[in-house]
Amino acid sequence: MGVGAFGWRDRRRGEAGQATVELAVAVPVIIIVAVIAVNALTFFGTCASFDRVARQTICALGAAPNAGEDAAAVAEAVEAALADAMAGTSATVDVRVEGGDLGLMRYTARLEYVPTLFGLGLRSQVLGVSLPPLVHEVELVVDAYKPGILF
Repeated sequence: MGVGAFGWRDRRRGEAGQATVELAVAVPVIIIVAVIAVNALTFFGTCASFDRVARQTICALGAAPNAGEDAAAVAEAVEAALADAMAGTSATVDVRVEGGDLGLMRYTARLEYVPTLFGLGLRSQVLGVSLPPLVHEVELVVDAYKPGILF
C-alpha cells in the first residue's frame, strides 16, 4: 500500500461513503422538520385570518339580524360566510351561539385545521395513534338589535 507523505490514503479509506450515509440519515429528518414548520406557519396564518374574518362577520351579522331571524339562523349565516372565507385552506368551520344575560348573545366560531404534506393530505393515523386536527376558537359577545325594545 502506498502511503503519501502525510499518511492520507490510509485515513481516507475508512471514511469512503460516510457523506452518503450522513445524507441518507439527515434528509428524512430535514423533510419532517420542514413539513412541521410549513404546517405550523400555515396554521398560524390561517388563525390570524380567521380571527379577523370571524369577528367582522359576527359583528356584521350578529349585531343586526334580519327581521324575524333568530340567533340560530344568524349562526348558520356566520358559519356559511366563514366557510366561504376559509375555502382555500384545509380547515373546517363551526359556529355555535348561546343566549346570555340581558339579551346578549355569545358566538363561538371554531376552526379545525388538518395538517397537510405540502398541500397533499396526510393520514389521520400513524402506527395506530390518531392525529387530531389543530383547533382554534374565537368568542364574541354581541347585543343584537331588537326594534322597539329599550333598556
